[in-house]
Amino acid sequence: MLIGRKVPDVTFRTRVRDEAVGGANPFRWQDVNSADYFTGKRVILFSLPGAFTPTCSTFQLPDFEKMHADFQAEGIDEIYCISVNDAFVMNAWGKSQGLENVKLIPDGSGEFTRKMGMLVRKDNVGFGLRSWRYAAIIANGVVEQWFEEEGYCDNCDSDPYGVSSPQNIMEKLKAKQAA
Repeated sequence: MLIGRKVPDVTFRTRVRDEAVGGANPFRWQDVNSADYFTGKRVILFSLPGAFTPTCSTFQLPDFEKMHADFQAEGIDEIYCISVNDAFVMNAWGKSQGLENVKLIPDGSGEFTRKMGMLVRKDNVGFGLRSWRYAAIIANGVVEQWFEEEGYCDNCDSDPYGVSSPQNIMEKLKAKQAA
């Protein structure tokens, strides 16, 4: 269980729009670290095996996007989706999904995912090293609640999804506040 653990200190290589760059692709590199994402906020971080993949693109990411206001009403400041994909892939995925609320974090080298203990091999589906599907509620950089899919292993034959769904997380948030 990772509850009570501080998130790893990692620098993420992101691409941000900057009109000063000009041209057809006005983006520049910007380093963003864990503190930038997690300090002074209560956030949901969810991780998934890959951008553009079926479960991630059909259910998980769109449902977090749709439920953003509901999560804010429960005291969540930001919702972040992290994946072992580079900034170019994550930006293209966000654009294709029409994201306005969920922010994408590219963990291109898998450093954050590895330090969270969630890096798995997915060679059986041609992915290489990727993240196991999980989510967490993180308050000021410390894991408050943890939602890990069952069956963590390398080259898993299935893609479990349910524990880290936004619906399950919302249910647990409401139950905790009611207690």
